[in-house]
Amino acid sequence: MKQPAQHHPASCGGCCTRLAHFGVRLGGATVLEDINLHVHCGELTAIIGPNGAGKTTLFRAMLGELPHGGDLQFVHAGSGQQFGRPRIGYVPQKMDLDGSAPATVRDLFASVSQRRPLWLGLGAQRRDKALRALALVEAQHLLDQTIGALSGGELQRVLLALALHPLPDLLLLDEPVSGVDQAGMELFYRMVSRLRLNLDLSVLLVSHDLAAVARVADRMIFLNHRVLADGTPAEVLAGPLVKQVFGMEFSGMEPGFVHRLPDHIACPWPAPGGRT
Repeated sequence: MKQPAQHHPASCGGCCTRLAHFGVRLGGATVLEDINLHVHCGELTAIIGPNGAGKTTLFRAMLGELPHGGDLQFVHAGSGQQFGRPRIGYVPQKMDLDGSAPATVRDLFASVSQRRPLWLGLGAQRRDKALRALALVEAQHLLDQTIGALSGGELQRVLLALALHPLPDLLLLDEPVSGVDQAGMELFYRMVSRLRLNLDLSVLLVSHDLAAVARVADRMIFLNHRVLADGTPAEVLAGPLVKQVFGMEFSGMEPGFVHRLPDHIACPWPAPGGRT
C-alpha cells in the first residue's frame, strides 16, 4: 500500500500505543499472533474482520484482562516518555444492564465513580464531573433519566460518557453501535470523530459497519488472528479481503470520503513497514 505523507513532529497531549509481536493464547489455542501495529495520538483506527477473528480478545488483552505475549507500550507523544499504565476508556459490545430497574444515569455514574452507598447519590463535585462527561456527548439532559427509558443510541452515548470519565489517554470502542438505528449510529460516529480531534484521543474502533467507519477513520486494519491489511480505509476496502469475507466490493469512494489525520498529530515511533 502507498506510504502516507510524513506528519510534522509536534507536541501533542495524548498517548501513542505500540503493539509488537503481540499475541494471545487461550485454552492452548492461538487467538492472536504476531500483531504489530501503532495507534498514533489523535488517530482513529478502525479494526474490521470476520466474527471470531480476535478483535474483542485484542481489547481485553490491552485492558489487562487476558495474558498476552509480545510488547504493549504506551508513550506520551509530546515528551516521548513511556506511560506505566495509561487511562483507558472502554465501551463494550454489550453491557449487562437491567432495564427494568429504577436506576438512573446518575446512579450509573455513582456506581462507577465513588466508594459510598448508591442510595447517597452523587456528591456535588462528582455530579459536576458527570455532567461535563455527558456534555461531551450532548447527553447532559439524560442525567436523571432511567436506564430502561433510554433509546439504544442514548444508552451508547451514556456509555461513551462513562468511558470519558475521567478523560482517558486511549479509547477502545467494541461494536459501540450494535443495535442502534442509522441516525443514532451516524450521530455516535460524528461525536467520536469530533472528540478525538478536540481532545487528541487515540481511538481504536471495532465495527462491522464498514462504510460508516470509513467516513471517520484515518486508518483501517483487517484482523483475522493476525493483521492481514493495514492502510487507509480506501486502500483496505478496495482490497480483496473485504470482498472475500464480507461479500462486498468497494470499487471507489467519493472525494472527501476518508477523513485525513491532521498534520499536527505526531508519534515518536516509526510504524511497521515504514508507515508513520
